[in-house]
This record gives sequence, C-alpha cells and structure tokens, in this order.
Amino acid sequence: MSKVWFITGAGSGIGAATARAALKAGDRVIATARNLDKVRNALSDVAGDRLVCVQLDVANEAQARAAVDEAIKVFGRIDVLVNNAGYSLLGNFEELSTAQIEGLISTNLYGVIHVMRAVLPVMRKQRSGRIINISSLAGIMGFKHCGAYSAAKFAVEGLSLSVAQEVEQFGIKIVMVAPGFFRTDLLDAQNAKYSASTIEDYAAEGTAQDMWSGYDGKQQGDPARLGAVFVKLAGMENPPRQFVAGSDALAAFKPVLEGRLEQLSAYEDLSRSTDGSF
Repeated sequence: MSKVWFITGAGSGIGAATARAALKAGDRVIATARNLDKVRNALSDVAGDRLVCVQLDVANEAQARAAVDEAIKVFGRIDVLVNNAGYSLLGNFEELSTAQIEGLISTNLYGVIHVMRAVLPVMRKQRSGRIINISSLAGIMGFKHCGAYSAAKFAVEGLSLSVAQEVEQFGIKIVMVAPGFFRTDLLDAQNAKYSASTIEDYAAEGTAQDMWSGYDGKQQGDPARLGAVFVKLAGMENPPRQFVAGSDALAAFKPVLEGRLEQLSAYEDLSRSTDGSF
C-alpha cells in the first residue's frame, strides 16, 4: 500500500528531494512550506494528483494543525512525517541577540514540536507511523558559531529519543537524522542569518560569515540520495533511532564518540565516588 508523506520545508533542498523520492516510490505527498509558490515551483515537474502543496509556517501552531487537517481531508491518513523546515543562525554566542535566538528556536525546535503534536494523534489512531526529524551534525557535536543552532538541534535529538519511547507502543517509530554537509540552501546568502560582529575580542579570527559562507554549493552530500535513503528508512520495520547521514558526518562524529568513551573511562572512579550509602 502506498504511503502518505507530510513534509515540512519542501520548497528546496532535503525537503524537496524527499518529496521527489517519495513520489518516485509511488507514494503520496503533502508538501508544505511558508512560501507556497516556492514549493509549487520546486516540484512543478512532478505535480499530479499524488502531490498536494499546503502553506505552513511551522512556528505557527494553529497553521500546523490546519495543515495536518488538510492532509487528512485529502488523503485520509499520514504514514510518514518529515520535519525538515529550519534555517541557520551563525555567530559568536555573545553577539547573538535574544530576538535572533528566540526566532531560531521558534522555527527549528518549536516548529518540530507543533507539527509532531498535530500528527501524533493521527498516527496513534492508525496504530502506525514513521517520524523523521531532521537534526544536524551540529545537533550531536558542537561547532564554532553554531551555539543557538546547535542548541535547537540538540533539543530535537533529545525530544526525538524521548518521545520515541512513549509512542513505540502504538506502532510509531521516530528517527532522528543528523546530516553532514548537503547541497541545500542552508548556507545560501539569501537564507543563512549571521550575527553582527561587535565584540573586539572576537575580531581577530574573522567573522562567522567568513568561516561558513565558503561552503555554500560545495557540500559533498546529495539531497536526492538522502531522499532515497529516507524512503528506505520509512519502509523499515525497525529503523534506527539515530541516523548519521553522509561520509563526512561519519568521519567527524566517530572520533567524538570515541573521545567521549575515553573520557567516561578516565573519570569513572570520580563518577562512582558520588554514590551514597543506603
């Protein structure tokens, strides 16, 4: 039986590629984005009765519920949710404004929360479903200039791993995906947000934009290939709860994991010293 996908941030990059992969697999897709024209243009060559485009700003809880209601009205169910919508905010933590941080959290974390809360009752009633939450390599290890972005993505990881244990009893599986560098619009000059550099002590090493903008368009990851992997994950009886995507992400994260294990062993006695007697 064909699946029904609900994809956020489907106007470009990983979201659009996932929509294409799902349609190629014979499935049906609700493709959402804040800019409805953008998502329609991005998927115009695969338009048909198996694709429905719905406007959705994930930061707006009411819109999330309305978009899910529309999906049910059109296709009757939701089998796979892909929480992909988000953007990057880069800069030294001290130089980020509270408004910038709150805006990022509103989309990158609360957007995931709003859509999950709208979809979970549907999947629970069905007693089946797959949720793919797109985090980032920056959501499992820290990077310079990524304090706020990493905070949101680490939170998505914690949310995913925790809720997965609550809803597995209903046949719902949650996969937290941590992609490495993929050729998306995340670092595009029109989309990436950078803080102003105002503190002299940070000036010597250059700006966040100097460090990160050069990667735009040169990332080795292919969104189309990742979309095809998502189709495979959605079809698995027991998908992984955490999936690291891209050889660059694997190469970066493996030493971090090994380092954490070494540190755990090095301080094991000190950790045990905190145990009290009963």
